[in-house]
Amino acid sequence: MKFRGKIIDVACLNHFSRVITTISKLTKTCVMRLTPDNLFFVLSGKVTNGGVSMWCELHQANFFDEFQMEGVSSEFNEICLEVTPENLSRALKTVQNAKSVKVKLTKKHCPCLTVAAELPSLSSNSRVVTHDVPVEVVPRSLWHEFKEPSMPDFDVSIYLPPLKTMKNVVDRMKNLSNFLVMEANLSGEMNLKIETDLVSVTTHFKDLGNPSWGKTSGPIRLPVPQINPNVVEVTRMTPHVSTGDAASQDGGASQSRDPEAMAEVRVDIRKLQQFLVGQQVNPSKAMCNIVHQSVVHLILLHDDVSLQYFIPAVA
Repeated sequence: MKFRGKIIDVACLNHFSRVITTISKLTKTCVMRLTPDNLFFVLSGKVTNGGVSMWCELHQANFFDEFQMEGVSSEFNEICLEVTPENLSRALKTVQNAKSVKVKLTKKHCPCLTVAAELPSLSSNSRVVTHDVPVEVVPRSLWHEFKEPSMPDFDVSIYLPPLKTMKNVVDRMKNLSNFLVMEANLSGEMNLKIETDLVSVTTHFKDLGNPSWGKTSGPIRLPVPQINPNVVEVTRMTPHVSTGDAASQDGGASQSRDPEAMAEVRVDIRKLQQFLVGQQVNPSKAMCNIVHQSVVHLILLHDDVSLQYFIPAVA
């Protein structure tokens, strides 16, 4: 197995660093999957057991000026490494002003991603700073656990409000409850609610827009149509109101579904906050698919990055 990449453009280096920092806020460890065309960062949590999962895809040509790799074999031309994103993020942050940065898979006291940066110097001699980030090679027998997730059979798909606004709301709600209810409908409305024995607080977002998805049973194909959402936010105290069950459909929200009917999921508010706190991708589109009382599927899209994050429901 061999891997070597080189980044020269400062903007590409900073963008790559922001993506890694975002991932480091979402998970302590994940699998970095290398293919000839893409890099993937995968967290394969068991949603059925309450764990979150993540899939982040980067097109290597948009980041690397040079990219060479040889996988485990000609048939399976991939490399899977278990990494600690925070360690990689720290290494990249120290070399953001570098003239060039090389990332290479090396074998030292253990397998490492070696980050070597050529830094500017006042003299004719270049300064090179090297960071060795330990990794573990994932055996071929476990690769099946790190495949791209399929589109969930969601009830409602909706564009998210501005993530900064959403983060501020969730930060305030976290002080009142450990759990949050996300609900949305096909009329572009989303509510964030907390409900306790003492109080019920709801934040309403309107006119967000609903993406159009074709039927699919495989991995998500991007991009999706662009809609410019307008947000109206109102926070108020309301009595508890229960919602009825929503019907599920094949490949996404059914055209026969009542546009006003809400699909809802009750989630651990800390997991949603963790997702919002770490965002540095600055997505051009941010979407949410809700499987009623089952899972929240969050999607962030940038020109050259896509990030999917799954938060399971709690009882």
